Amino acid sequence: MEAAVTGMTLNRQLTSEGDTTTTSLPATLGTVRASWQAIEVPVLLITAQLLLLAWLLLFLIVADAAEARGPEVALAKMRGRGRWRTLTFSLAEPVILLAVALPAGVLAGWAITAGLGHILFRPGTPVGLPRTSWLAAAAAVTEKFLVDYDTYSYTESAKAYVGAMNGLITAQLATNLQGLYSTPGVAKVRTDQRQTSTGTAVIVSLRTFGPSSLTFIVTGTQHLVTAKGSSNGSTQYAITVTGSGTSWLVNDIELSSAGQF
Repeated sequence: MEAAVTGMTLNRQLTSEGDTTTTSLPATLGTVRASWQAIEVPVLLITAQLLLLAWLLLFLIVADAAEARGPEVALAKMRGRGRWRTLTFSLAEPVILLAVALPAGVLAGWAITAGLGHILFRPGTPVGLPRTSWLAAAAAVTEKFLVDYDTYSYTESAKAYVGAMNGLITAQLATNLQGLYSTPGVAKVRTDQRQTSTGTAVIVSLRTFGPSSLTFIVTGTQHLVTAKGSSNGSTQYAITVTGSGTSWLVNDIELSSAGQF
């Protein structure tokens, strides 16, 4: 912008015609640049402090988990467990915790940034997303899909059930799910038992990674209410999404025990 203003003020055509251009934009831009430089160091220091605190918290979590597992690890060694199996056993819980916290943290950070940008900036000011935003977008689609997948009511038609997933799934998967939901035997049990289900979802890990395809391992928890009472259950799925950037659609869901696909 500064170069454009300078070019305009020194434009030969305007000068030859005797026109004089004056503007305060260079001074304003200089003030803005000075302000950026003034806050650059404090922002850097605050970011470094937050990172150190996060690393300290991570260290304490891993240390506490390892200490809590101490007797079990010792017992595993006494029973002749190998080094790698013992290491996997002792670190499984913190690793799973990190795998769950990563997409949740990315989504929370993006939501807070977008909210603050909407409040503090002028309308229409773009708020850039980090390069990893595509992963957060894919994870959000995956979790939302599984929540809708495990949420239904015996009063709900197949069309309404699948309609809740509009914008989350491919047309082929929508057709398949609608057919499965309306299968006579399944629909009869759902109606006879007056089933109403509410689902939640948590991503456990990323199984496969490709340029336009991701497969997440997701645990779905289902609260089922029937005419005879209520119950809770959980199932782990492998959910594949396809797309790019921040645009992703679920195109397949299988039990995680079915293997990679």
